[in-house]
Amino acid sequence: MAGTRLWLDCRYRKLYCAACRRIVIEGLDLFDPYLRITRRLAAYIHELCRWMTVQDVARHLGLDWKTVKDADKLFLEARYGTPDYAGLRILAVDEISIRKGHRYLTVVLNYETGRVVYVGKDRKAKTLMRFFNQLSAGQRKAIEAVAMDMWDPYIKAVKKKLPAARIVFDLFHVVAAFNRVIDAVRNSEHRKARKEHKAVYKGAKYLLLKNRRNLRRRSHRQQLKELLALNEVISTVMILKEKLKLLWRYRSRTWASKALDQWCTLARSLKQKSLSAFANMLQRHRNGILNHCDYPIHTGKLEGVNNKIKVIKRKAYGFLGLRYFTLKIYQAFAN
Repeated sequence: MAGTRLWLDCRYRKLYCAACRRIVIEGLDLFDPYLRITRRLAAYIHELCRWMTVQDVARHLGLDWKTVKDADKLFLEARYGTPDYAGLRILAVDEISIRKGHRYLTVVLNYETGRVVYVGKDRKAKTLMRFFNQLSAGQRKAIEAVAMDMWDPYIKAVKKKLPAARIVFDLFHVVAAFNRVIDAVRNSEHRKARKEHKAVYKGAKYLLLKNRRNLRRRSHRQQLKELLALNEVISTVMILKEKLKLLWRYRSRTWASKALDQWCTLARSLKQKSLSAFANMLQRHRNGILNHCDYPIHTGKLEGVNNKIKVIKRKAYGFLGLRYFTLKIYQAFAN
């Protein structure tokens, strides 16, 4: 009892039912068949696993970690094993890296409640289609908008399975993509610069990528000021970066459309290959950008969810089994 290991010898009956032609095991309140711990201990383990790692719980109770994991998984399956897709109206979709070598999970969030409703392996179109296939026709029709980044497989899946839903592209991912363009322009201009000016370009990569209010050092602010005064192309690119963020502040589709066209015209006028390609990409995805006027949503909530999922993964030193990991995610965001 208590800290002492106790072996219980329990005998239960197996009954053969001639009508349904199967064997039924007698139900006992003390334990489940084939589970080597009592139900009360399993419930205690499940509660501990909410706050502690599987290894810590196993060490605390003097049990094998597999026994602890199986007990926790049993309760998780009972509570979260059957998905709840009721009331879905606005979704956010993003991927999270779970392992090196481009191993990803696709995470779908109920944007209005913050509940994770689906976790799927990989970030392919069929990954998201598997989720949509689990919804009824009425549930798919009720979904009005989906926030995501400009990942073509996700776009393909939403257009195929939710033709009436609005796709809304996220500002964070668009600005992150434009930051890579800024770096390409900086490298190009650095190669063209005269020898006496090259020192100004040195170490300027993160000065251009950061927001100006985050430049705390006076020397950094001074270097950025000198670089922008020296190079008109980079100065214009920084103006484009600020104007790009403003596109997501419009609430009128007409004005947002005009601002987008002006932005693309200015970007193309610099005759930079990377800028022209980025402008073409924005024009191809203009509907998803303009839809933000009607549905001012973003994947910022999902970024916070992804950070919490990474904490769960680190806390457990990785999970041996995608299903158990998925159930732990559902548990973390159930409320």
